[in-house]
Amino acid sequence: MSFSGEVKKELAKRMNPARHCQIAELAALMNFCGAYGRSGGESGGKAGYTLGFQTENEAVARKGFTLLKKTYNIDTDRILDEEELQGLFTKLGSPEEPVSPLLIKNSCCRRAFLRGAFLAIGSMSNPTKAYHLEFDCTDERKAWQLQEAIRSFEIESKIILRKKYHVVYLKEGSGIVNLLSVCEAPVSLMNLENMRILKEMRGAVNRRVNCEAANIAKTVTAAARQVEDIEFLRIHYGFQNLPEPLRRMAEIRLEYPDAPLKELGERFDPPLGKSGVNHRLRRLSELAEKARL
Repeated sequence: MSFSGEVKKELAKRMNPARHCQIAELAALMNFCGAYGRSGGESGGKAGYTLGFQTENEAVARKGFTLLKKTYNIDTDRILDEEELQGLFTKLGSPEEPVSPLLIKNSCCRRAFLRGAFLAIGSMSNPTKAYHLEFDCTDERKAWQLQEAIRSFEIESKIILRKKYHVVYLKEGSGIVNLLSVCEAPVSLMNLENMRILKEMRGAVNRRVNCEAANIAKTVTAAARQVEDIEFLRIHYGFQNLPEPLRRMAEIRLEYPDAPLKELGERFDPPLGKSGVNHRLRRLSELAEKARL
């Protein structure tokens, strides 16, 4: 199961004991993925309307029907007449409009609303690859309402238009962690945090390895150039023409072509510091450049 599926599985099991929060979550489910069908009364059956949820996730559909039963005593196989359907719309709001602000005026109800919204239209990428959580809204006003609900918990999100959807999305790992906390998904939150820590550690190690590799490559390149300059001086200038400190430096570098500056300095008596070694090697390179002219 994908990480997004695991989050929905956990959220679908979360049942808030407060009825007003149950209604807020149900309102989100009905508003974002509710399905209303007309029953024509075939074979002598009762004519009316059926309710359902347009989702491929069975846990989400079960959560919706459970909330319908708990809040309004509506069974899965019950046929509603037009008056009952309109009464439900009056309580939960029309599916064509954003959810009534009265249903989500309390912080606890906004948590439930966001939980229902994620169950209905939310998705999340695998955190080991990228941090991305989004809600795909078919109505721009609903996207604004979602963004405002998220912002009420001091979490920043953005909206983009993608084909026919107004997508509310988060791309910061910390923001996604906070939203999972708001929606009350502690297990998914801890799993995400563990993945974040591991990912950040790997990133830090990779950066350090790359930095050290770059430094090694730089050192090797510099050493090779130094040896080349010294060999040129020996052939075209002569070590006997070099001042004693530079001659000794040239001999040690040729003897230890791969040694770092610190090790080269330790070959002198008395030992020479890195800056002293670097200064003498630079002088040798400058002499080689002049000799090449």
